[in-house]
Amino acid sequence: MIYWHVFLAFFIPNIVGYGGGPAIIPLIENEVVGRYGWMTSQAFAETLALGNALPSPIATKMAGYIGFEVAGISGALIATFATVAPSLLIMLLALGTLYRYRDSIKVKSMSQWVRPVVMVLMGYLTWSFLAESIEGMGVLHTAIIGSIAAVLLLKTRIHPAFVVCFGLGYGALLLG
Repeated sequence: MIYWHVFLAFFIPNIVGYGGGPAIIPLIENEVVGRYGWMTSQAFAETLALGNALPSPIATKMAGYIGFEVAGISGALIATFATVAPSLLIMLLALGTLYRYRDSIKVKSMSQWVRPVVMVLMGYLTWSFLAESIEGMGVLHTAIIGSIAAVLLLKTRIHPAFVVCFGLGYGALLLG
């Protein structure tokens, strides 16, 4: 029965919540702390702080950790699956619909409008990361990391993950 409760504790917030991890965190807290009593509010806050410190989406990290604490490895897998299942189901439905009407003029024009929107969103994200980097590390370190990353990505065949690792290493050695 614990696995079913773990599944519901993460599936329901993710199916009714809209807006990604930050929007569903209070819903998850209500389930984990309020309904099931698996954690205290303080422990949940610490889990949230730890999740924010690590890369990748916050909801899946928290689900994996809380699921593990409650029901071991199986609990972690079930909680993580319950977190991504709503998005997966919606994507499959949307993909099926788009594929069925792929020759439609409306679908083709909709697809053409999505590209510029994604481009603008990515540009905004890049700009906000740049501003945050300059504020946190300063112009010099931001310029050094950005320049080296640009050269590595544009002039070599190095995998982007290694470039990210370089940036992390630079920050840890020289800024930490």
